[in-house]
Amino acid sequence: MHLVLRSCGRLGAGWACRAAPRCGPRAQRALLGSALMPACNATIHIRLSEQAKDYALPNSSWSQEMMAQFNKYTEMSKDGKWKRLPSYRDVLDHMPSYQDLLDHMPEKMRREHVKIMDKERRMFLRSFDEEGQGFEYVMFMNPTEKRIVCVFQPGPFLEGPPGFTHGGSIASILDSTLGGCAISLMGRVMTANLSINFKNPVPLGSVVLAESRLDKVEGKKVFVSGQMRSSDGETLHAEATGLFIQLVPPKASQPPKGPK
Repeated sequence: MHLVLRSCGRLGAGWACRAAPRCGPRAQRALLGSALMPACNATIHIRLSEQAKDYALPNSSWSQEMMAQFNKYTEMSKDGKWKRLPSYRDVLDHMPSYQDLLDHMPEKMRREHVKIMDKERRMFLRSFDEEGQGFEYVMFMNPTEKRIVCVFQPGPFLEGPPGFTHGGSIASILDSTLGGCAISLMGRVMTANLSINFKNPVPLGSVVLAESRLDKVEGKKVFVSGQMRSSDGETLHAEATGLFIQLVPPKASQPPKGPK
């Protein structure tokens, strides 16, 4: 069970201190640069030595083609145009800005949300214990071009038709790729609509590239499009469009105004 230490207060630019099986990199930076209350120190010092695992790094299950694509985009990242996006199991490590949303929730809503978060949980795409069995992927972003490329290798636990990847798994990767583009460029968003046209099945264990691009923004509406192709670009597996809505932190409840 996760323990949320609200007694620590906000750290740095509003990050909360949270004791879990590990503290994410951003939480660690905030902790190292902040003056902590003595009551927190014993717990915090224990957690600082435990690093959150970045699952967007090579492991023994990655095929030669997966490694080739990873090395290709890593090389392209050296001039700063592309950037690899880290990926963690815990949502607060994966998207630390989500903590801001919690901090701005009304107290009652936040307490109910924390009850749910106290249970053991994992980000959906990182829910497999054994490497190579489920979603193996890494995302690279190009902020100037407003797009993301996801290198994806589906494992055997994602099977739909015999030998091929389940359509729901493809939809999940496309949703995460399009949503990642919207989140990285526009901040906190949630999916309002995702439309996918499936063109060709994706063989299990193959390597495909899911790409997304920010098309336009209308008020709180963020429009993103994308596609999934084979690593050589010859086969189109799926096309997708997504509508995402920017989230605005709920306003703190205010006492009713008295009579004039």
